[in-house]
Amino acid sequence: MLAARHVVCALSGGVDSAVAALLLKRRGYQVTGVFMKNWDSLDERGVCTADKDCEDAYKVCQILDIPFHQVSFVKEYWNEVFSDFLNEYEKGRTPNPDITCNRHIKFNCFFHYAVDHLGADAVATGHYARTSLEDEEVFQQKHIKRPEGLFRNRFEVRNAVKLLQAADNFKDQTFFLSQVSQDALRRTIFPLGGLTKQFVKKIAAENRLHHVLQKKESMGICFVGKRNFENFILQYLQPRPGNFISIEDNKVLGTHQGWFLYTLGQRARIGGLREPWYVVEKDGAKGDVFVAPRMDHPALYRDLLRTNRVHWVTEGPPAALVRDKMMECHFRFRHQMALVPCVLTLNQDGTVWVTAVKAVRALTPGQFAVFYKGDECLGSGKILRLGPSAYTLQRGRSRSRAASEGSSDGAGPGPTP
Repeated sequence: MLAARHVVCALSGGVDSAVAALLLKRRGYQVTGVFMKNWDSLDERGVCTADKDCEDAYKVCQILDIPFHQVSFVKEYWNEVFSDFLNEYEKGRTPNPDITCNRHIKFNCFFHYAVDHLGADAVATGHYARTSLEDEEVFQQKHIKRPEGLFRNRFEVRNAVKLLQAADNFKDQTFFLSQVSQDALRRTIFPLGGLTKQFVKKIAAENRLHHVLQKKESMGICFVGKRNFENFILQYLQPRPGNFISIEDNKVLGTHQGWFLYTLGQRARIGGLREPWYVVEKDGAKGDVFVAPRMDHPALYRDLLRTNRVHWVTEGPPAALVRDKMMECHFRFRHQMALVPCVLTLNQDGTVWVTAVKAVRALTPGQFAVFYKGDECLGSGKILRLGPSAYTLQRGRSRSRAASEGSSDGAGPGPTP
């Protein structure tokens, strides 16, 4: 009789990963649960939430009668995720640590720990996502060295594993998995990919997993917890006072503690002003934050951005993009935002220009533009540059119109006699 396939499941102490482990055991696999400790600190209530989550994960393993392991990636998390997080804020960008955590910690450190130290045939998580492989195909995958160049060898015969959206569109988490390596993806099982959140909760309730069913879903940046974000970030970055300036008339409206504390589109709480103002631009050289008086101000809308070198899930750009240098698809830069139709233009260095079919509110440097074609998540690139805002373009057109009218109504210089 063949030995049962060994699947190591990441357990967070929440309901999704608990049900993922349960479903794996029901399929007849030898399942091991692993809790990762990635951050070592207390929240403002003096509670270490990681300890409580670890207890809940351990209790899941007791209920399911599977082995439990705890592993610390605190050092790796600091070096690979948190240091980058601080560096991005210092540059005036707004990073997404959840995406970088999945890339560097869950699907690299944890993946190799499971395979190399625990002898896993495959790993699993509680993410709502799917791949193009059936479970049995996952166990047949071998390690394949990642190509160093931008494009794969065109003579290389290989069936890349695709990352596909979950059946539950609202809970789909492919956005957060868009930087995961092909090597890890081809050996990962997502047991919840075909289920709805409601059904997952029903399974938990029917299988004595009430302690995780009652927990609130974790939201926001994991290492910030219940803290005030401004107080938290100022523990690591020096304050850099600057001004809030109106984008419309350059009037100084107030002061702030650091331009890195603000992201495009957010409300700027300016002392003495009752009406809401919103962040529309930041000047890193002077440390000023430009604001506009309306949530839908044209200074917040752009239709063009450029990314860094794109991480393609299948390790190379889609064939149509390579062939034509342009391709229609969809993108989003926030989880659960509506997909935006766009055109990608591929550059020689692997970066892309993204042209949205219509202007998008609050495109944000530092966030990831995640690309989709149908239900396939193609990959993502970090937003580094933005095109001009609708407000800038409107002002440019107004100046051009004024100059044109001035030269035609006798205000400008006449013809040389």
